[in-house]
Amino acid sequence: MQVVVYSRTLKDKDVAYVQHLFDVLDEYDITALVYTPFLEEVNKKINLPRPVGKFDSSLDFKVREGIDFFITLGGDGTILHASMLIQDFDVPIVGINLGRLGFLASVNKAYIKTCIDNLCSKNFSLDQRRLLHLDTDPDDIFDGSNFALNDFTILKRDTSSMITIHTYIDGAFLNSYWADGIIVATPTGSTGYSLSCGGPIVFPNSGNFVVTPVAPHNLNVRPIVISDESVISFEVEGRSDNFLCTLDNRFETVTSNYNFAIKKANFTIDLIKFPDKEFLWTIRNKLDWGKDARN
Repeated sequence: MQVVVYSRTLKDKDVAYVQHLFDVLDEYDITALVYTPFLEEVNKKINLPRPVGKFDSSLDFKVREGIDFFITLGGDGTILHASMLIQDFDVPIVGINLGRLGFLASVNKAYIKTCIDNLCSKNFSLDQRRLLHLDTDPDDIFDGSNFALNDFTILKRDTSSMITIHTYIDGAFLNSYWADGIIVATPTGSTGYSLSCGGPIVFPNSGNFVVTPVAPHNLNVRPIVISDESVISFEVEGRSDNFLCTLDNRFETVTSNYNFAIKKANFTIDLIKFPDKEFLWTIRNKLDWGKDARN
């Protein structure tokens, strides 16, 4: 078996868990490739029990055969970064949670050995997550990396006044939102920024987009759920000349000359799902549902 170990940083508080991961990979005779920027920190703080290879970019999926899993160390943001590298190469993600909430990075850091044992014994299933695809006119502002696992947003910049976002579904006019911005979330992203703005939680396999306004001026405007077979398009105007456009954790500044269209991406990202960590378990435990905080 061959895996990629990916993280953006190695904090001192996590050194023991990362050391344990490499020890377990060695115990199970698993070959590890380490994301090159992360490897520089690993070499300083971790006693590697065996040599590891380097993983630099998506091109490694083409030149290296047999990468079985992509192990991320961090939180949900780390998985969003990892999805940029994995793209449509069909390598499943195993998220070990060294962060905080962890809707996607669901493996508790105390159960690293159990996680690896389940991978080796094939005691898991694949949880397919749909992505959204962004088209912009007149330019491709994200240089071809125009997909997102969580969400797309248009936001006002800094302390400027609210913006007006004219919204269409399959070419038919929906609404002009007067707001600080708007979010289009996938089911995966429905537990992220959209949720904090009052959007609903949507089950991962529901085949929907969630459209959530950010601080709308009209109090009767509410989030809506539509099929991800639809195309959602936007035109933006406001007193400011510049607006912020984001795809997950990437952002670019745009002007009112741009038009935006969101549709379902033509590939999915696979997350490893272990038997005791179903979506219902995740939302109950991460959101403390059914718990009486008074006692």
